[in-house]
Amino acid sequence: MDRTVRTVEDVLTLLDGLFEAEAETETCPEPGAGRLATGDGKDFWDRFYADRSGPAPFFVPKPDENLAAHVERGLLAPGRALDLGCGPGRNALYLASNGFEVDALDLSPVAVAWAKDRAREAGADIRFLCGNAFTLPADVLDGPYDLVVDSGCFHHLPPHRRISYLHLLDRVLAPGGHLVLSCFAAGDGGMGSELPDADFYRERRLHGGLAYSPEALRRIFSGLEEIEMRRMREESAESPLFGVPFLWTALFRRAAA
Repeated sequence: MDRTVRTVEDVLTLLDGLFEAEAETETCPEPGAGRLATGDGKDFWDRFYADRSGPAPFFVPKPDENLAAHVERGLLAPGRALDLGCGPGRNALYLASNGFEVDALDLSPVAVAWAKDRAREAGADIRFLCGNAFTLPADVLDGPYDLVVDSGCFHHLPPHRRISYLHLLDRVLAPGGHLVLSCFAAGDGGMGSELPDADFYRERRLHGGLAYSPEALRRIFSGLEEIEMRRMREESAESPLFGVPFLWTALFRRAAA
């Protein structure tokens, strides 16, 4: 007999278990090729990042164009930053080169190893962390951070883990701090599923990620002040910046104490 649910985290972990990882096909090791694991989806992402020459557009060593624009416009001043779901570290490297003290976190050891190699080549001083942001001890993911950057982590979370995400922001984002978010955009038939939240549980899969509308993002992050929300601008292959039009970008600010 299994009667393990006692806390909210027990419920969230139980729901995580609905989304079991299935083997991806060898010919299409992309998110959505099989069911996307949640909670500890390390094995999926380890396979995803194993081929550094893979076709994923965000493998390029370029920062998000919106993040660079915020820094260049003076909306983000150097301070302590967390790159949440850092992948190969492209945004972390940009922030470090612009005077930020950067912690970069990813669930995948393979991604973190790649990011460390890039940081070593660039001579960047970045603290890399590996693990699940929702279960890392508070003395490891300690905060407070003046800036949290999320380029592609949020839209891979199942709906119930938004609760954990908002709790994490509440814990680590400093008063007056900023969240820079990029996620799949709903409404144009691009990347990300537009199914209602309940359908993901009925089907027990995330379809490669969740698409969001501006209204949904404003509702979810209603505890933060919206500074800017727009489509990511498309950048050419020759550009020093990363930009694809199927993402929403948002800049939010937490109220000062």
